[in-house]
Amino acid sequence: MRDMPPDAWIMDTAKRLEYFRRMGMEPGDLYQELEMDSRFVDTHRDISDAASVVNLHSHSFYELLYYRSECSVEYLVGAQRYRLQKGDVVIVPPGVSHRPLLHSNMTEPYIRDVVWISDEFVRMLSRWFPDVMAQVGSGSALLRTGDAVREEIGKLFEQGVRESENRSDEWELAVIGNTITLLAQLRRACVDRAVHPMKAEKPELLDRVLHYIEENLAGKITLSDVAHHFFVSESTITQLFRKKMDVSFYHCVTQRRLIAAKALIDRNVKLEDVSQQVGFSDYSAFYRAFKKEYGISPVQYRKLQHY
Repeated sequence: MRDMPPDAWIMDTAKRLEYFRRMGMEPGDLYQELEMDSRFVDTHRDISDAASVVNLHSHSFYELLYYRSECSVEYLVGAQRYRLQKGDVVIVPPGVSHRPLLHSNMTEPYIRDVVWISDEFVRMLSRWFPDVMAQVGSGSALLRTGDAVREEIGKLFEQGVRESENRSDEWELAVIGNTITLLAQLRRACVDRAVHPMKAEKPELLDRVLHYIEENLAGKITLSDVAHHFFVSESTITQLFRKKMDVSFYHCVTQRRLIAAKALIDRNVKLEDVSQQVGFSDYSAFYRAFKKEYGISPVQYRKLQHY
């Protein structure tokens, strides 16, 4: 978190969560979206199955994801949908909405190694190694690793996870050093064309509707208008979002608006202006939606960003 005193970073997650509760805050899902255990780098392995629910979300930090499963999984970044294969790397900057699309017919769990890098650390490294950090700081990227580098990059992701799990002496320094090596190897692989950018899947109805939502966040978005725009029935849109996104059409619109709102709050835009710019009818409607989705108010979220 920005402007946090150095000694505050040694507090573990449970203690920080208890602190927020004493302050009258119940961050809920938002807590995992914005909290890093370390000031610069966190890394861990996540495993989800077909029954898991991973909502559309964003972070206040950079996320690097290395996909480990053999089965193919669809991944949504902004309004673009990609089909991941084992060894693919996803890079998501702060404020960008993303989530996997998990299906009931998955043949194995969705397994990924995850590296979280604070915006502060990215800016620091960019001053020292601008070429190396160009891939991370230039926006969202989905990279497909070739056979020659897949194992090497995978080992670096795994090494960071192992250091974080074992927590041996100086493990945090080891994680930082390993992450810098990982970034250097990704940059080297890009230069050598050992990895290449992935292309989004051919647009389907879901992709076109999500793009429509992205383009019209500030305006009024109704189910009937969207159905009319794409020449389908309202029930088609409703069933599509329930099946693919695990939420209703209107809830997805709200999630996307709130993600855009968080990015504006991070840029210190006035809260009343934020609500207007992301399409809420008034501030009270924005306040209620934000509190319901994240468990804290927009004002409390702004305070957390400067804690």
